[in-house]
Amino acid sequence: MTPPPARTAEQRKKDTLHRLDHDEDAWVATAGPDGGAPYLVPLSFVWDGALLLFATPADSPTGRNLVDSGRVRLGIGTTRDVVVVDGGVQSVSPEDLPEEDAEVFAGKTGFDPRRLATRYLYFRVVPERIQAWREANELPGRDLMRDGRWLLDD
Repeated sequence: MTPPPARTAEQRKKDTLHRLDHDEDAWVATAGPDGGAPYLVPLSFVWDGALLLFATPADSPTGRNLVDSGRVRLGIGTTRDVVVVDGGVQSVSPEDLPEEDAEVFAGKTGFDPRRLATRYLYFRVVPERIQAWREANELPGRDLMRDGRWLLDD
């Protein structure tokens, strides 16, 4: 089977932004700062055009790893149409998250951690590197963002 032709960098960026705007879930990979075993969970997110916001229990392995390391890798999409985001993480307590952000999160994801007995933290992911590809023919040039800067202007 012949794969479709590789997308242009411009089309890849456009498709990536669409995925970030419209998808709800990501695979979230973390590890402890001491080089512990990686931990992978699916979590819902919201993209505001500059950063991703998600929430998880503060005492979960993911929550602890995010607080301790301040680093994350996200996989969004399918294995044949993936966006990978590496970024720094800022934890935010529900009390410190602006009400508007919490409402947008709850509205898009259908999940409101403020209503639960378990203590949750919100996490803002500031993308530093974004990659996107569908097939092996898109591996060259898969970087769309490096060092927090898009490689293509809008």
